[in-house]
Amino acid sequence: MDNSAPADIASIRGLAAKHGLDIAPDTIAINELGLDFRVAIAEASDGESWVLRIPRRPDVMARAAVEGRLLESIAGHLSVAVPNWRIHSDELIAYPLLPGDPGLTIDAQGRPHWHFDVEAKGYADALGDLLAELHAVDRSVVDSSGIEVYTPGEVRERKRADIAQVDGEFEVAANLRERWRAWLDDDRYWPEWTTFTHGELYPAHQLMVDTEIVAVLDWTTAMVSDPARDFVFHHSSVSPKAFDATVQRYVDRGGRVSPLLAEHCAELLSTSAVEYGLYALQTGDPDHFRAAAAQLNPPREDPDAG
Repeated sequence: MDNSAPADIASIRGLAAKHGLDIAPDTIAINELGLDFRVAIAEASDGESWVLRIPRRPDVMARAAVEGRLLESIAGHLSVAVPNWRIHSDELIAYPLLPGDPGLTIDAQGRPHWHFDVEAKGYADALGDLLAELHAVDRSVVDSSGIEVYTPGEVRERKRADIAQVDGEFEVAANLRERWRAWLDDDRYWPEWTTFTHGELYPAHQLMVDTEIVAVLDWTTAMVSDPARDFVFHHSSVSPKAFDATVQRYVDRGGRVSPLLAEHCAELLSTSAVEYGLYALQTGDPDHFRAAAAQLNPPREDPDAG
């Protein structure tokens, strides 16, 4: 081992070597932004590039076992590439680098950097095609992986329970609590079917060549659930015209949508603070707790200000 390398580089190389992977220390690039894993990209001695995922906490590896089984199940059912976990232990997950480049990256200051035209018709078509294909995966394909499977009624009740749990642990703004109650009680928003979903299908997890999606990463949150989960980020990131183009392509490829899909996406996005609150409770991290508390009870704007 190169003892002149920084401690984190040396430890990553040592961890890889322990699993039979010889990587060059001067090729290791580390991404610290992931909440559950440190991620490094490095080149092996044979010239092949690898992605290394190193767990931040022991509890994430139980979910990773489910993800690993899922990836094996779906690899032959999608036209896009998915990670092939050649190494999977309690200490390390590693797979050969997939083709393409992330459509979105976040820098160390938390600023987003887009690497393609998210409004392009080509991207609307590519995403619509992928979503139609993804949501058409038969439940029998993924059943044995152990992912969570929900009926339409269970989707709604789980969201209600999650909101109630967070409301019991944090101070939640009254306007948010009322907004969510009205949404949960309105049948028009809620689809009467569920599909296989990725759950975090946004451009940071999409590897692109121009506006074509060639691979999809990070299947940790995949489940059989509300198909709108996979539209939420797109709805919040593009113009109504681009969103409608994606939805139309999805429908043309056999996808099924509820009448209030766009509005439902907006309501789902508003519960991101609930998801973060659940994460803070799970980890027990005071920094996450404070950040979630700020999102759940943001300061109200003073109408007399300015």
